[in-house]
Amino acid sequence: MATVFTRIINGDLPGRFVYRDDTVVAFLSAGPVAWGHTLVVPVQEVDQWIDADPVLWAHLNEVSRLVGRAMVTVTGAARAGLLIAGFEVSHLHIHVFGADDMRGYDLRAIDVSEAEMDRAAAALRAALRDLGAGEHVPA
Repeated sequence: MATVFTRIINGDLPGRFVYRDDTVVAFLSAGPVAWGHTLVVPVQEVDQWIDADPVLWAHLNEVSRLVGRAMVTVTGAARAGLLIAGFEVSHLHIHVFGADDMRGYDLRAIDVSEAEMDRAAAALRAALRDLGAGEHVPA
């Protein structure tokens, strides 16, 4: 059975995509810990990061770095936080979020309106275009 992330990637469930290529996508988390909290996910279903092919792993990290740069730009956060947990969905995903200190690493979801989620997605897409990733940024 397809994971919830595969269903989002395939368009069976809604997702606010900010990046997409043939092997990796990035979309806003449905349970954000911060404004703009984004998940970087391989298209291929891989359970744990230690199971990822080295080439895929390198690409996931490059996209995460790019999203992190955009995150710092649009949030003004001191750092781009990056975390891999994988307990909530058995499909490798990297959490990227803005953080000003270690409290930013608390993975309890915050309340963000649909309008704010849309605004975060639009801001991240614009920042990713500015960083040169326009060909992989959905319209």
